[in-house]
Amino acid sequence: MTPERHQKLSSVLNKRQNDITVVLENVSDPHNISAVMRTCDAVGVQEIYVLNTKIPKHKKWGAKSSSSAAKWLTIHQFSDAKTCFNELRTKYSRILSTHLSTDAVDLYEVDLTQPVALVFGNEHFGLSEDILAMCDGNFVIPQVGIIRSLNISVACAITLYEAYRQKSIAGHYDAAKLTNPLLGSLLTEWGFYEEAADNNEQ
Repeated sequence: MTPERHQKLSSVLNKRQNDITVVLENVSDPHNISAVMRTCDAVGVQEIYVLNTKIPKHKKWGAKSSSSAAKWLTIHQFSDAKTCFNELRTKYSRILSTHLSTDAVDLYEVDLTQPVALVFGNEHFGLSEDILAMCDGNFVIPQVGIIRSLNISVACAITLYEAYRQKSIAGHYDAAKLTNPLLGSLLTEWGFYEEAADNNEQ
């Protein structure tokens, strides 16, 4: 790996956040998943959880939306909700869902600087009751229109950029959060992707 490439990849990795993740429950359109992945990459979210309990496991993501974002992320796929949430609990102190309910709070009132997993549901049916019961709370994105509904990738982008805003103010991007061996492993993996891309262009 050239020094220039090493510096480029290290600079991005040093902005990666280890205390925020996205969970997608039964999101059926791979292009929506890919768009979410692209936003995750943009704001430094390293890992994403794809939970499919009612639909088949995804084999690929929509390349046009993702701009190959998937290869820069750590993607966990689960078919069992309890197993997925048990793993989330080992890393994140809160699991919050996007769901319109009487106890839901405004997104901009949520402290997103604390370790948190953000759960988004199916395009048509939202989150299942089982998943809602396992979450710690609900939040909503304020809207004043008639439809009061956003595409999942849009909702996720708004939420993650609010997290980015809060975390930036709190200095979360000022020092590397990932540590070895994960940091070194990702650097090696990313270097391989970069070199492979160069070879394909030749």
